[in-house]
Amino acid sequence: MRTHTTLVINPKGGSGKTTVATNLAAYFAATGVATALMDYDPQGSSLNWLRQRPGNLPRIHGANAAPAKAGRMRSIEMRVPDDTRELVIDAPAGASGLLLQEMLVRTHCILIPVAPSAIDIHATANFIRDLLLAGRIRTSNIRLGVIANRVRKTSPVYAPLERFLTSLNFPLLGRLSDSEVFVSAGETGVGVSEMDFVASAAERQQFVPIAQWVEKRAAATEAKTPPMAPFYPGASIPGRAALRVIGKHVPAA
Repeated sequence: MRTHTTLVINPKGGSGKTTVATNLAAYFAATGVATALMDYDPQGSSLNWLRQRPGNLPRIHGANAAPAKAGRMRSIEMRVPDDTRELVIDAPAGASGLLLQEMLVRTHCILIPVAPSAIDIHATANFIRDLLLAGRIRTSNIRLGVIANRVRKTSPVYAPLERFLTSLNFPLLGRLSDSEVFVSAGETGVGVSEMDFVASAAERQQFVPIAQWVEKRAAATEAKTPPMAPFYPGASIPGRAALRVIGKHVPAA
């Protein structure tokens, strides 16, 4: 069996990439799957989360893919065990160029968390547009899903992003609440799916469907891939009312 890779990425910092990456890795590990977590961010937030992880929980291999410094052998530190079945990559903010291509070449699906602000939503829409223009998403059949992160009870700000995603036939996978449970999980090296069931019931209900969507990618890759909606560089993005979305939803064959 091959290693399936999920890239968690957003061009802006503070979007919740590490929250999504660590919880996804914890979910896979808890189900008995050999899991690795690769951290490209020089801040090493995901690797720090691993260092806090209690020893009685399922093991997750940590790989350091941050830019090499003196005395570091990056090619060795970023290797993962041969038996790894689920690799989760926590990307740095602002990844582009060769670094982005390095991550994409091994990726099977992409998760893009986005924070609830007009600036973040605009940047995310631009990033998705640039990914599509680069072509690798389509030619490699990489699945892409967006996650609304740090959502408050009254937060209609995501409506423009949902319309943009619908025009491209990409899903908004779910909404993660602005909850202290996610903060606590990040500080203690656990995932919400591993916490006390009653204390984390709401957050678990929010996150598990996202993880299950990722799990389906192997079958989706082997099955016939449904056609995507046509993408036009002039498609509108939230915050730019002068442009219109051109294209239509294409049903699965």
